[in-house]
Order: sequence, then C-alpha cells, then structure tokens
Amino acid sequence: MGLSRRDTIAALVLLAFTGAAFWLSFDIQTRNDGTMRASVWPQTILSVMMVLGVVYLVQSLRGTLAESVADGDRPVVAGNWLQRYKNPILCLLLYFAFLATLPVLGVLIGGILLVFLTMTLIGGAGPRELVTHALVAAATIGGMWAIFTFALRVILPEGMILPMIIGR
Repeated sequence: MGLSRRDTIAALVLLAFTGAAFWLSFDIQTRNDGTMRASVWPQTILSVMMVLGVVYLVQSLRGTLAESVADGDRPVVAGNWLQRYKNPILCLLLYFAFLATLPVLGVLIGGILLVFLTMTLIGGAGPRELVTHALVAAATIGGMWAIFTFALRVILPEGMILPMIIGR
C-alpha cells in the first residue's frame, strides 16, 4: 500500500471518529446556571481536529505530503521495525512514565519534565539545546498550568513535591 493511500485512509478514519465525537458532544448535559456550556471545549477541540483532518485528507489526495518517509515500502523485519519506530516508542514510554509519576510529581513538575525529556530525545542534547528545551518546557507547561489553575479554575493534580516547595 502506497504512502498517500495510507494517508488517505488515516485521514478518513480521523474524520469519521472526529465527526462521531462531535455528534456525541451535543449529548453533553448542560446546566442553566449562567455559565458556559460543558460542550464548548470539546467542540472547539474537535473543530480544530476536523479542520486538520480535512487538510490532511486534501494533502494525501493531492500527493503533496513529504516523501521523507518513503522508505515505508521497504520490507519490515524485527530489527528494522524497532529502529524505525524507536522515537515514537520512547515518547510513549516517557508519557506512561509521566502518568505513573503524576501522583508524586503533579502536572506542573511532571509536565515540564515530560516536555523537556521528549524534546531532548528528539531534538538533541547539546548545551544550547538543553537550555532551549528547558525554557520551552517551563514556558509552555507553566503557561498552560497557570491558565487552567487560575483562569479556568481547574483543579490539577499538584503531586507531593509542589506543596513542599510552595509551603502548603
């Protein structure tokens, strides 16, 4: 199966699941207490996913996707498969480690470590890259944590370490 055909199938499956989830989001119960509907956030995310899925489908049908992974037609052997999917497997392992340590590290510290380690795994570990990865991880996760904690008032797992640091 060619690369663009696989991409077309993946885009169609993504659009089907996104459409089904969007349709199901209308069944989310709402309360009449003057607040934003509970379905607004899922529908916003699903709308973005739908647009990206359409872009993906159009690109796959036009055949303009980057052919940098054109080696996908080579025969798959165990060693070749492991080497080819090493980075995604390691990223998934990092994510599962993040989930496992969430009760101890919390969202803020665990998220910063997850982003930093993932960027270091994929983007290199030179001194300059490490500083860049640390700044990007702290800014993005710190910003998202602040938005969810202070603006949206979502209670995120703070773990065992953060309360000791801030003195709670």
